[in-house]
Amino acid sequence: MIQEPTSSESAAQSDSESEATRRDAGAAESSRANRGWWDRNADEYQVEHGTFLGDDRFVWGPEGLDEVEAELLGPPEDLKDRRVLEIGAGAAQCSRWLAAQGARPVALDISHRQLQHALRIGGSFPLVCADAGALPFADASFDLACSAYGALPFVADPVRVLTEVRRVLRPGGRFVFSVTHPIRWAFPDEPGPEGLSVSASYFDRTPYVEQDEQGRAVYVEHHRTIGDRVRDIAASGFRLVDLVEPEWPAWNTSEWGGWSPLRGNLIPGTAIFVCERDDRG
Repeated sequence: MIQEPTSSESAAQSDSESEATRRDAGAAESSRANRGWWDRNADEYQVEHGTFLGDDRFVWGPEGLDEVEAELLGPPEDLKDRRVLEIGAGAAQCSRWLAAQGARPVALDISHRQLQHALRIGGSFPLVCADAGALPFADASFDLACSAYGALPFVADPVRVLTEVRRVLRPGGRFVFSVTHPIRWAFPDEPGPEGLSVSASYFDRTPYVEQDEQGRAVYVEHHRTIGDRVRDIAASGFRLVDLVEPEWPAWNTSEWGGWSPLRGNLIPGTAIFVCERDDRG
């Protein structure tokens, strides 16, 4: 599930009464706010981005990097019969692609409405509505896990999510997740030239919050630097295998919020972390 970029007021357009600010937001507030935001905005999101995402493609980000080419989970022929957990699945496009390769995916999302779109498109795999910080699965019950812009940008405690993912993976299991590239936090979320000048500190980790008139958060996004992400991965018992920063391809002429060919050819927009459960020592 690729989220709309929200370091400006772009996401507030669908919650017109909300106010954009920067303030602390804990785990419970972030979870409640983002569940509600995705339930309210799932329909618009699928209408706007459904064609790009397709019904059964596995796209890692707005650049259009496809798992068919990237093979970050491994060669497609090796996915057969593998149990795969998709976190932040949205309409489960990635899970549908995995199922077509012979894998046995489970699509999990915090938003009930997003999963209704998964039901609308169809598929024979399970859909689970749950928080990524409390996965309702047994230990070592999956071979692989993946998340395309799902969950991790929206949680206050990413180590909790990563630790849960490690718990449900078998020894040596791989987890691959993509997020907005951390450097983008320093730039305005605009696709044009105005989005090319630094406007905030890369090191300011204060969450981006949209709140209603009573000061209740209706959307929360959390920032982690590259170093923070690497330390979170290590602290959770994973080993970082690769860090992929997709370049903007010539064929992609579309804009997605603050992503655009102009910006994509100059600064990275997506970071993909390839991790394996570390059972050494």
